[in-house]
This record gives sequence, C-alpha cells and structure tokens, in this order.
Amino acid sequence: MLTFVAMAEQLIELNVTGMHCNNCAISVHRLLEKKGFHDISVDFASEEVKFTTEDTNTVGDVIKSIEGLGYKVVEDLATHHEKFYDKIENKLIFCAIFTIPLLSAMLLPWHFLHMPVVQLILCLPVFIVGCLHFGKSAWSSLKGGVPNMDVLIFIGSSSAFIYSLIGTIQGLGMNYQFYETCATIITLVLLGNLFEKRSVTQTTSAVKDLVKIQQVSANRIVNGEIEVISAKEVRPGDTLQVNTGDKIPVDGDVLSGNASVNESMLTGESIPVEKGKYDKLIGGTIVEHGNITMLATKVGSNTVLSQIIELMKKAQAAKPPIQKTGDQVAAIFVPAVILIALTTFTIGYFAGHIGLQHALMNAIAVLVISCPCAMGLATPTAVMVGLGRAAKNGILIKGGDTVETVTNAKYIVFDKTGTLTTGKFSVNNIKIEKEADIEYVRGIITAIEERSNHPIARSLVNGLKGLPQQKTILRSVTEEKGLGMRAEDVEGNHYFLGASKNTDKDVHFNVSLYKNQSLLAQIEIDDEIKPQAASLISTLKSMGIIPVLLSGDKQSRCEKVALSIGIDEVHGDKMPAEKLTIIDTYRKKGKTIMVGDGINDAPALTQADVGVSMNDSSQVAIQSAKVILLNTDLYSLVKFLQISKHTLITIKQNLFWAFAYNIIAIPIAAFGFLSPMIGALAMAFSDVVVIGNSLRLKVKKIS
Repeated sequence: MLTFVAMAEQLIELNVTGMHCNNCAISVHRLLEKKGFHDISVDFASEEVKFTTEDTNTVGDVIKSIEGLGYKVVEDLATHHEKFYDKIENKLIFCAIFTIPLLSAMLLPWHFLHMPVVQLILCLPVFIVGCLHFGKSAWSSLKGGVPNMDVLIFIGSSSAFIYSLIGTIQGLGMNYQFYETCATIITLVLLGNLFEKRSVTQTTSAVKDLVKIQQVSANRIVNGEIEVISAKEVRPGDTLQVNTGDKIPVDGDVLSGNASVNESMLTGESIPVEKGKYDKLIGGTIVEHGNITMLATKVGSNTVLSQIIELMKKAQAAKPPIQKTGDQVAAIFVPAVILIALTTFTIGYFAGHIGLQHALMNAIAVLVISCPCAMGLATPTAVMVGLGRAAKNGILIKGGDTVETVTNAKYIVFDKTGTLTTGKFSVNNIKIEKEADIEYVRGIITAIEERSNHPIARSLVNGLKGLPQQKTILRSVTEEKGLGMRAEDVEGNHYFLGASKNTDKDVHFNVSLYKNQSLLAQIEIDDEIKPQAASLISTLKSMGIIPVLLSGDKQSRCEKVALSIGIDEVHGDKMPAEKLTIIDTYRKKGKTIMVGDGINDAPALTQADVGVSMNDSSQVAIQSAKVILLNTDLYSLVKFLQISKHTLITIKQNLFWAFAYNIIAIPIAAFGFLSPMIGALAMAFSDVVVIGNSLRLKVKKIS
C-alpha cells in the first residue's frame, strides 16, 4: 500500500511474516538502512515494515532482499495462510514422532533402539527439519549482520549430530552417540517457538480486536432497496440502514430515527449514548436499541477507528529509552555466546582434561541455554499489552516512549476551561453600551462564535439560541489564539469578541464585544467545575505529583477554581507564548505533563514532556498531544498514569529476568552442571516467561 508523504517521497508499507523477535526486526532494519531508506519502522509483532523512498521502482528489489533474509512478504496478513509444511505446529509434531523413541532408548531395555544406525535413522529427519528451520534463519541473520538465537541452536544441534555421525561411521560405540541430544534440542526449541508465537499474538490482540471491528457488513439503501455490502465498499454520501444489534460500519451522521449507541470501544464508557437526527456516529460502535438511517461521511483510512488503529501501531513502534539497553546487548549477544562456548570447549579439553565428549557437551549446553530473544521481547511485548489495556479504558497513547516519561512526572499542568470545568457555560447577563440594540448584539455574537469550536463560543451560541436576533452577514472571521475572534461584516465594520479587560467593579463581566474599536457590549458567562476535579487533584497529590493551573482566563477566576479543588500553584491571564515559558520553567524542575483542550493550548501541549488532550478538544489540540482521553471522565488521567507505571514495572521485570537468566545460566552450563537437553528446555521457556509476565499486565490489578 502506498501513501503520499511529500512531493518527492512515498511511504511504503509491507507485511512481513517470519519475524519472531527483536533481532529479526533489527536485521530487516539494518538492511533497509544500508539501502538508504528513511523513516524506517519494523514491528516484528504486528509483522509490518514501513519506510519512505523517492524511487518506488526499488520496492521489488527490497522485497527480494527481505525474503533473502529468510522472511516472507505477503499481500494481506488477514488472508495469508501458511503452507502445511511451514506451520511450526506441524514441524513440532513431525519432530516429536522421531524424538520420543530416541529419548525412550534411555529408559527402555529394547536393544535395537540403542543401535547407532537406528538412532541415526531416527535423528536424521529431525536434523533435516532443524537445518531447514533454524539453519536457514541462522544464515539469513548472519547475512543481515545481526546473528540471532537460531545461530546458537543450529551450531549446538549440528555439533551433536556431526560428533555422533563420526562416531557411528568409525564404529566408536555408544559413548559417541548423542543423536537424542541433537533431536531433543531441535524439538524443545520448536516447542518454545510455538508457545512464543502464540503468546506474542496475544500481546497484539488490542490492535487486532480493533481491526476485527472494521470487518463488518453494511446495509446500503439504493433506490429504496437494501443491499448488503462490506464496510470497505461504502463510499462517502452513501445512505445506510443500521438496526438494533448492528455495528455502525463507517463514520457518519444520523438522517432519521433514534438509537442508543454503545461507544465503549472508543471511550471505555459502557453507558449507551442516545443518538438522534444530525448526531455524529462513529464506525465500529454498536446500536444497542433502535433503528437509524445514516449518511456515510468518512470511510476507509479517514474513519476515527482507522486513525486510532494507525496511532496505536505507531505507538507500539516507538521505543522507550529503557529498550535501548536491551537492544544493544542483544545485538552483540550471539557472537559473545559463541566465543564463550569456544572458550568453554578449549579450557575444558586442553586445560581441564575432561575429555572430548564432556568438553563438547559443555560447549553445546552453553549455546542452547543462551537466549537473546528474551531481551528483545522484554520491552515491546509489555508496551503492546500496556497500550492495549489503555485503549480499552478509553486512553489513546501515541507513543510507547510516553510510558516511561510519565512514570517519572513531577508536575501536571491543567488548563481550566473544558478541562477542570465542564466547558458548558451559561450566559448570565449581557450589558449593552451606548444604547445599542440587544437583538443586534445577539446577532453579531452568534455570527462570530458559530465559526469557532471553543467551549465558550459553543456556549454563547447555545445560550442565545431561540432568543430574538438581528441577522448579521460577516465577510470574514479569524481566531487569534488566546485573545478572541475578529470579524468584518459586509458593510466594512470590524468587530472583536474576546476576554474583557475590566475594572475591579466589573470583574464579573468576562467577555467584551467591540465594534470599530468601541465597546459595544459586555457579557457575563460562567461554567461549573467538573464533579471529579477535587478528588482527582487529591489523588495526584497522594501520588507525589504537584498539580498546577495554567489558563488564559482571569487570575481571580482561576484562583477561585483552584481554591475549590485544592490546587496551590495558579497562573492566570496567560497568553499562548507565556504558557510556553511557564511550561519550560516547570520542565527544568522535573518531568511535566500538560492537560488541555483548546487551540490556545496546542503549543503548550507540544512543549510539555507529555501533552494530554480530551476527546472533545479542538483538532489542533488532539494532534499536538501525545495522549488522548477518549472519555470525559477525569479519572482516566489517573488510570493512564497507573497503566504507564505498571507497564514500566513490567518492562523492568522482564529485562531483569532476561539478563539474570543468561548471567546465571551460561556459567552453570559452561562448568558442566547442565546437559544440553536441560539447557534446551530452559531456553525454550525463557521467552515464554517474559511474554507471560507481559500478558499478566492485561488483568493485573493496578493502583
């Protein structure tokens, strides 16, 4: 799929199967770097590879190069089916059929199972599967410059097989037969790979669940008749019928009918939302009761659900700083282990005089017990599960690196209007100057403010709706961040509607309307504090986070709100540029989160270490923020902090296990305290431990 990024460059997206750990992803990443591509993103879990290029003619060559590394580029992951002999489940069953008799020979008194030729015949099919599975991957990773775990497995199993084969050819007897070691290593590692594959699939379930939501049918109305089509076939302007129990196929508007719609997949709130004529509908949400006719407005990649899926994929690809340590170690791990194995053999055989067999078995044990994949899986699996849990709670995190940043946050800076307050203002009074006509003033206010999506603007329009007004036709309207709205009517009159600069006696009038630089009217509006605001601030303080109020509203009004909910640090009357300075000041003292919703908050959201935007915010604020709270519950901010904290804890636990396992296991194997078969079993399940700990984050109680 090609998407235009700029005039000269195009974004290339490929579906690549066969990547099973971060080392595989690093191999592909380095290949693309060597070819000079930009904006490279390789996600082994979602099996997606992205990069930008100016020459799309090179894509065919890139696909051949990626497949040359041992991976497979497919057209569509959803419709891709592995061949029978490529499925790891079938390889495991095939190998187990031959391995079990080899292991049984160690316990059963059947003489023929001890015969070297019989053991060779039983081991050979397993060894061939191992060569095709691990050998191909090992060679490909070596060509890519990032040797993976399969190099260790291939060398270890091949050493045992070749040593045994030489013993069989030379008739050296049972002491030289280690066919069961070769077969068991391959079979156990295949078993571990199977568990790993299934576990990694579960870590990406959040995105896959969202993708499944898109795969629905739609009832399109054509000439009064209903035809059932796929949601992918819906086009903007189509009229659709949606009934009780149906999923809304695409974004659109209600044309007729009424319905209760469950939007929990988007907001995390299970209470249905009532929808009527002209209300907005979101694709993927479910009609719990009612029947509606809707007009499709956004389809395909333009729907809210598609954009959320894309943001989640990008977020999973963004690496937290803590992952760099694991990546750096994993990149040099395999060469280091091979060196340790060679040293183990050399010292044991030449200096320790423990015999060729014992020295070789110790070296093989070192190779097969080592596990670089655990380090590569430690961070991405935890991030995927954490972001998935956040999404199911109505929290959209745009980057995996955000998780680590917010865990160490010292300050949370709040905007006031629409964030800590409801943003639903009531017009208490309009004071007319110079005998102006009230209907004329109402008409001007409505004409100007209906061009803005600021909470105050929407409240003014709603507050004046239904009251007598004189229609005013405006030629142009512009919004000035942090100031207000400027307009010009068809007669050339200029208007400004914005925050009042009142004297103390008129402080309750907080919005002023000017005509040709002369005061025309003053408006008194007020909004209410959100019910959860006070308890939210109390919770944040108990978490060791300092709340701050930063607003463009009057200092006195900000202090009133801050006092009622428990915020001690207040900055009012601040322009967007001043907000940047204040955010920067707090950042110098500690990690700072900014929570806002308006256009005037966008620069501050970008400037903060992490910007958090509400779902009903302006589009600019949503684009500027790194986190979007898809529901209106302020406590989702606390939930976001808790999920981030436990995701980072899980990452640290995974990395500790991955490093500790290898630091302890390799020396034990090198000193001869573990057989290669026990080593293979331990290695096979080391990845599963890491992934299992990540999956625990799905259901773990967080606080």
